[in-house]
Amino acid sequence: MYRSIRTAGHGLKWTAPRWVRECRRGIVTDADVTQSRDYCLNQLKHSDYETYLIRQFVPRSANDAYHALRTLNLELARLPETVSNPTIGRLRIQFWRDTIERVFAGSPPREPIAILLHSAIAQLKSRAGDGSANSLKFWLLRFLKTRERHMENRPFVSLAALEDYSENTYATLMYMTLAFMPMRSVHMDHLASHIGKACGIVATLRGIPVLAAPSTPIQGPSGANLGSTRSPALLLPLDVMADAGLKEEDVFRMGPNAEGLQDAVFHVATRANDHLITAREMLKNLRLGKGPDHDYEHEGEAEHVYSSAAHNVETAGSDVKRGFGVLLEAVAAGDYLKRLENANFDPFKVKKSWKLPWSLWQALRHEQI
Repeated sequence: MYRSIRTAGHGLKWTAPRWVRECRRGIVTDADVTQSRDYCLNQLKHSDYETYLIRQFVPRSANDAYHALRTLNLELARLPETVSNPTIGRLRIQFWRDTIERVFAGSPPREPIAILLHSAIAQLKSRAGDGSANSLKFWLLRFLKTRERHMENRPFVSLAALEDYSENTYATLMYMTLAFMPMRSVHMDHLASHIGKACGIVATLRGIPVLAAPSTPIQGPSGANLGSTRSPALLLPLDVMADAGLKEEDVFRMGPNAEGLQDAVFHVATRANDHLITAREMLKNLRLGKGPDHDYEHEGEAEHVYSSAAHNVETAGSDVKRGFGVLLEAVAAGDYLKRLENANFDPFKVKKSWKLPWSLWQALRHEQI
C-alpha cells in the first residue's frame, strides 16, 4: 500500500514505494535479473523449443543476451497474431523502441526482456569496455524497424526481398549474439549472414499452416462474435507464386490441396538450403586455412566495417571454435528442411522433430553444421 506524509503548508504529499524509486533511478538487482532470466527461458521453452535447446551451446558470455534477444524476437513475431490492427502493433513497436533507448541509457523499464538485456550490456561493458556495445543499438533498432515494416503480414514482393528481411532479422540476431561475446570477425559475420537468411526463409515456410488458417474469433462478454484479430495471410514471394501458378485465395480455401503450393514451397526451400550449403563449404574452407570462395556482400555497410585483423584467415579457425554454438541455428534450419522434403514440400504435413537434440549434440561434437 502506498503511504503519504503530511508536509507543512502543502497538505498530503505522496511518497513512492521503494520499487518505484529504484525504477526511477535505473537500479536493477540480482533478483530482478534472475526473475527476468527465468521469464525468458520459460517463454522460449514453451513457444520456441528449438531456440531453447540451442541456447545451452551458446557461449556463456552471450547467454543472457541470447535469451533476451530471442524472447524479444518471439514477442515481435507474435504481434500480428495478438493485436487487432496494425496501428496497435506499431504502438507496441514504439514501446520497444523507447525501451531500447532506456536500456542503453542505463534505466530499463520493469520489463523482463529489458532488464535481462540491460544486465547483459552492463556485463559486456565491464569485460570489454564501453565501446564494445556501440554496434548493438544499431542492430536492435534495425531489427525493430524491419519487424514494423512487415507488421501487416503481406507477401514478399520477391525472393530477394525475403532474403533482405531475413538478413535484417534472423542474421541480425546472430550478429548481436556474436557482438555480445564479444567477437568481431568478418568470417563469422559472413557465416551468420548465410545461416540467418536460411533461418528467416525457414521461419516463413513454417508459418504457412498457421497464417493461412483463419484466426480465432474474438467474442464479446455476451458471447457475440466481434470479428478476428487478423485475416489469413500467405507470405511466400509473389514472383515465386506467379511462376508456380499459385493463388493466395486457393491456399486459404483449399490448404495443402492448392495447385502450385508444393512447387512454390520447393523453390523457396531450395534457396534456404543453398545458403546452408554455402555456409558449410565456408566452414570447411576456414578450417583448412583457406578464405571463402566469394566476397561478403554486406561488408562495407553500416556496422560491417572490419579491421585487417578481422580478415585474418589464420585466426578464423579459432573464432569458429569459440563461437560455434551461435552457428548451430543452421542445424535447426536444416532439420526442418529435411522434414519438409520428407513431406514432399507440403508444409501442412511436416511432422515434429524428435531428432533435433541428437543432431545438435552431433553437430557440436564434430563441429559441423
